[in-house]
Amino acid sequence: MPDNDELVQKVAALEEEVDQLRRALASRAEIDQAMGAVAAVCRMSPEHSWDVLRQVSQHTNIKLREVAQHVMRWVVTGRLPDEIRPAMRAALLRTRQRARHGAAPGLGAEPGSCAGPDRGAGSGDGREPAAQEA
Repeated sequence: MPDNDELVQKVAALEEEVDQLRRALASRAEIDQAMGAVAAVCRMSPEHSWDVLRQVSQHTNIKLREVAQHVMRWVVTGRLPDEIRPAMRAALLRTRQRARHGAAPGLGAEPGSCAGPDRGAGSGDGREPAAQEA
């Protein structure tokens, strides 16, 4: 039978693992929501929106979860942080080009119909709109 110290260590390790799994699940939910926002606003498939988020994360060296949080704030405020905005624009352009050259276009819309993170049909309030171009 294991002694008390071994059991305490096992319980502590299991509690740490549960905490890590909870954080991973919460991060995944944030990423899924951001994927949905990019897919809806930019009229692209979930696969293409995943690619956009991944590219932004890689090119800015910002964790994917944090990129997702910025995207969800963008949906609400119409603004992206300066360190994300150019990477988002570039990722959208790259993904659109790939979609035009072989990848299936998303959700039946033309790739490139997204106005991008700081263009579009303005709201007139000076914010960077998250709307799509007509």
